[in-house]
Amino acid sequence: MSFLQPLLLWGLLAAAIPVIIHLLNRRRHKTVMWAAMQFLLKATRESRGKKKLRHILILTCRTLGVAALAIAAARPLLSGVMGWGGGKPDVVVLILDRSASMEATPKSGTVPRRELALQRVRDALADLEGTRLVLIDSASGEPQDVPSPDVLDQISSTAATDTAADLSALTARAAEYLTETPGRSEVWIASDLQASNWDPANDRWTSVRAALSALPQPPKLRVLSLGGETSPNQSIRLLSSRRSGSELLLDVEISRSDDTTTAVNLPLTATLNGVRSTSNVTLAGQNLRFRKVLPIPPREDSGFGWLSIPGDGNSRDNSSFFAYGAARPVKSLLVAPPGEAADYLAIAAAPGGHAGQTIERLDPGQLPRLDTADVATVFWAAPLPEGEAAAALERFLSDGGEIVFFAPAGESTAKFLEIQWSAVTESEEGKFFILDSWDHDDGLLRDGLDGSPIPADRLKAVKRRLPEGEAAMLARWDDGKPFLVRRVLDRGTAWFVGSLPDYTWSNLADADVLLPVVQRAIGEGAERFDAGFLADLGSSAAEARPGEARVRLDDYGAPAPSNLAFEAGIHRFGDRTLALNRPPPEDDPEILSRSALGGVLEGTDFTLLEDRGTSANESVSRDVWRGFLIAMLFFLIAEALLCLPKKPVAGTDSIPARPSKA
Repeated sequence: MSFLQPLLLWGLLAAAIPVIIHLLNRRRHKTVMWAAMQFLLKATRESRGKKKLRHILILTCRTLGVAALAIAAARPLLSGVMGWGGGKPDVVVLILDRSASMEATPKSGTVPRRELALQRVRDALADLEGTRLVLIDSASGEPQDVPSPDVLDQISSTAATDTAADLSALTARAAEYLTETPGRSEVWIASDLQASNWDPANDRWTSVRAALSALPQPPKLRVLSLGGETSPNQSIRLLSSRRSGSELLLDVEISRSDDTTTAVNLPLTATLNGVRSTSNVTLAGQNLRFRKVLPIPPREDSGFGWLSIPGDGNSRDNSSFFAYGAARPVKSLLVAPPGEAADYLAIAAAPGGHAGQTIERLDPGQLPRLDTADVATVFWAAPLPEGEAAAALERFLSDGGEIVFFAPAGESTAKFLEIQWSAVTESEEGKFFILDSWDHDDGLLRDGLDGSPIPADRLKAVKRRLPEGEAAMLARWDDGKPFLVRRVLDRGTAWFVGSLPDYTWSNLADADVLLPVVQRAIGEGAERFDAGFLADLGSSAAEARPGEARVRLDDYGAPAPSNLAFEAGIHRFGDRTLALNRPPPEDDPEILSRSALGGVLEGTDFTLLEDRGTSANESVSRDVWRGFLIAMLFFLIAEALLCLPKKPVAGTDSIPARPSKA
């Protein structure tokens, strides 16, 4: 605790005045024995102890009231970090969240939360001369000694990054470090409490709490939360990138943090191989998804670029990077017996006008020669695969392929990914199975990027099979039974559709439903060939392989060579070119609640400080003089109540008069 007017602390000497007056009053009186009073003294001797205690309490309240007034006049400040109690530690382990979300500026603020955190920590450590400071940053995860708090904002390990943070792993690393560090220690965690970075459901927190408790001297945990409202912010994210002939197809999402419905026009700048173009997009709601088509110049088999929007409340989410390679045909595989369903699926997979898309038809009897090396998507309208065919399809899914299974006409009890088909059920005479509801935001029946829905409500069936097993249901019939379910295996997805594009089954063959479903599956499957050009920072794909040197190719923003591995951009690893972007969870606005934080750190000696400051020059200390004034009023009121005269006991309030003689 510090004081703005420390000289006024001399006023604490005034707290001795009531005691001095009390002592002087005791010396001023002399005891005179009076025989007539002896019987009264005897009557009140039993209550003398209570009166003495009462006088002591009155004296204490007067003394504390004067002391509280003197402290309030000195303007006490409670330090946000060190003011939580406890003595001076031998070592402070600072866990610094350097994730992309920490670059958001508080509302009406001027500097990012990461810089605010560094300022707060530096101020708190200013009076801890001799305390050792060890930094564990969220990007590298390695502890390093910091020679002085004054250089915290000057070293590369505290600079901005585009990475995510794993607070459970960082806290575990701090506990591991402290096992080899004797002395009294504290762990300070500077974070914006973004829920995705804390991941309260992670089982690792159990071992972290156990590791901290098992230390010879369990450390105190100080959680410095840089919370509060953020400045208005828009973010841009590349959902997918795919080359189609001489065009680059970019699926883009722009989101904003505020909940206003006012439309905003944003300039969108696209940079492709050094050439820039700008167009306007209108953001009417919370987010906008759309497809950006960029023409690829002739004779350019490969290249890279980025999309960007103007800077705002967070400078790390205003761009998204992409790269592409040589064009390649998109091939699909159809496994189905000859018939109407196979014909309609073949037309939907390679319709006229979709150059570069081909489909190979394969009879189920030819399954031993199943080869998916150059296949984007597999359409399966036959009994579920078994044996070698099933193993080949599982490898295909692991590599990022897509498989769409349609209900087979023939009976089979086979399972694939623990999913099997039920027996065929038929609707009542003159009635249909009607699609009742489906996910408009996810899956093969989702709305278009422009918000237009697929008319799936027109789907009617007289025959169906139900996919049975544990899977995510994305569409259901009017009786609640599943129509479309999904199983994910590594990078790939398997879809199970509970009908067949055969008019003896349903009208699924209508182009307004089947065509978008098939084309979306092909597009998502083709991304596995372009996925080699995209990676999220922090993933294994974003790391250099043995013998590869990392070089950054783009000049967006102000690249810092010392933070090369932690910044989004176009990176070259030997002969490979990768577009690295911030992890998707960094755009998740959910903040960890107090109760959730308490559950994460349950059983540890932790304290939370919520700092809602907006300026790096604003001290994290809190002016608490009002609290001492309230304490003074409390003591004076208590003293007044103790001084009130004691209520007389009924029947003893007066001495009855002696009767007069007649």
